[in-house]
Amino acid sequence: MQNFFPILAWLKTYKKGDFIKDLLAGFTVGIILIPQGMAYAMIAGLPPVYGLYAALFPTFMYVFLGTSRQLAVGPVAMDSLLVAAGLGALSLATTEDYIAMAIVLAFLVGATQFLLGLFRMGFLVNFMSKPVISGFTSGAAIIIMFSQLKHLLGANIEGSSKFIQLLKNVFSKIGETNMYDFAIGLVGIILIVVFKKVNKKLPTILFVVVLGILSVYFFRLDQYGVKIVGAIPDGLPSFGVPNITIKNILDIWPIAVTLAFVGYLEAISIGKALEEKSGKETINPNQELKAIGSANMVGSFFSSFPVTASFSRSAINYEAGAKTNLASLFSVIMVVVVLLFLTPLFFYLPKAILASIIMVSVFGLIDVAYPKELWKHRKDELLVLLATFICTVFIGIKEGILVGVLFSLLLMVYRTSKPHFAVLGNVKDSDYYKNVSRFGSEVITREDLLIVRFDAQLYFGNSSFFKSELYKHIEKKGPALKGVILNAEAINYIDSSAAQMLEKVIREIHEKNIQFYVAGAIGPARDIIFTSGIITELHREFLFVKTSEAVTYFDEPKEISILRAKVAHQKNFN
Repeated sequence: MQNFFPILAWLKTYKKGDFIKDLLAGFTVGIILIPQGMAYAMIAGLPPVYGLYAALFPTFMYVFLGTSRQLAVGPVAMDSLLVAAGLGALSLATTEDYIAMAIVLAFLVGATQFLLGLFRMGFLVNFMSKPVISGFTSGAAIIIMFSQLKHLLGANIEGSSKFIQLLKNVFSKIGETNMYDFAIGLVGIILIVVFKKVNKKLPTILFVVVLGILSVYFFRLDQYGVKIVGAIPDGLPSFGVPNITIKNILDIWPIAVTLAFVGYLEAISIGKALEEKSGKETINPNQELKAIGSANMVGSFFSSFPVTASFSRSAINYEAGAKTNLASLFSVIMVVVVLLFLTPLFFYLPKAILASIIMVSVFGLIDVAYPKELWKHRKDELLVLLATFICTVFIGIKEGILVGVLFSLLLMVYRTSKPHFAVLGNVKDSDYYKNVSRFGSEVITREDLLIVRFDAQLYFGNSSFFKSELYKHIEKKGPALKGVILNAEAINYIDSSAAQMLEKVIREIHEKNIQFYVAGAIGPARDIIFTSGIITELHREFLFVKTSEAVTYFDEPKEISILRAKVAHQKNFN
């Protein structure tokens, strides 16, 4: 039970002194969550109240199932944009249809995540490398910011998940700008930025929300065309089963899978970052998949759209001193109080204020430092980042992720197809053998002996490269060469294609009256050597634990070498 309900593990050791810390952290996050939730619902193309619904049951479920102690789960900007991008392509007729599909999407996202967790497939998220994540989040942040210009300008601007189209839509309606809306939004942005620089712990967003509401109410700015949130339905969301059909699944499964991976990636990345700060490792990746998946599935029965962990709220939760998931429970209580008693207070909340909150929040997602670092040290990975960024901004959200992952895999394949190949020399007065190109005059090489090291697994993708590099160095040695030693310490696997190649290479080298040796082969590679035809060509007496042993064997008279090899093999391999 503790494996599926981690709360049972930490609740029995819960300290009374942590209660006040969790209470204060929960209320602090709740203050941020309420306006943010409504703002992120607007990004998703939903009425603001659905952001509050998404902050209820999903967060509540994570309290019981999550393994991170500080993660704040609920509506987030990235997932909201993906919801808008995915559902916007379906041409749904009415707002009710759109809301219904967003709820169905939440269930499918949750079901995907839960199944991945059940089958322990959390490792799949590793295929989304950091350059892909950085390029995607930066591109998505720009689209989110521009998508909020319609609220900042108070103009009826059609939305889009493509930057160029969004830009065209903005310029076509810029003449309809409501200066009151623009002024409110601009002041909101300035106040949030300034107060954050003064003191990050100040409830800046709450202050801006209150100021916006009071400004509209006392100056009757709604009569001047200022767009306001208006009446928010009070009461808690009712239970309802999502209307899932085969057609729904076929329509939205690509965006559901994308959201499942992106949502989990956000949660696990934020959770790991907070673990590093706190020094306590509690996160179980597969349990996190089940927790986030359950949060989305259960949330869909109570009118929630897809959710995951929020970077900003999780950071605030940590900084406010949260010790356990109980802090999130207090945030949920705050949302419940607002829905039951305080929704009329948000009637005059300007949408431009919500836009200013969103724009400042997602601006921090635009990562400039990381591309600069890649430019200095990893230009190949910078290309992956830029490809992801450009595709996300100019082609589409889903396409950006797909292209990024594809480029990452291609880069990985390219690297493994041409791994590091080193010629080794003996470090003076020692049994150590190091890379000649790195250690230069510090190592001794011989004309009659070639020692090489291959720093990767041998497989069909790099077997030709291995063969060509080996033959190139053999030719450099010339007729004086009498022995070749392969240091196989870094070779953890040899596939069937590479095994056949190695058999042929050993046979051809032997035909040139050059002896071939293998040193340092670890267990998995040694098993393959013995179960394939390699051992037939190599013979057991030419397989050694250390490179120095192979060199000793090469230098000794034949009779002594054979005797020594037999003793060594009995000791080390049998």
